Amino acid sequence: MSNVKKVGEVYRCEVCGNVVEVKKVGGGELVCCDQSMILEKEGK
Repeated sequence: MSNVKKVGEVYRCEVCGNVVEVKKVGGGELVCCDQSMILEKEGK
C-alpha cells in the first residue's frame, strides 16, 4: 500500500498500465483494477 505524499509522484497500475501523476495531494491510496497502484518515482 502506497499513500500519496507529494505533488509530482507518478503511480502505475500493474494490471492495465494506467499512469497517474499527482497534481494535488489529498492523502489516501490510488487504486486501479482493484489493486493498489505502484509508486514509479518520487515528486519534487
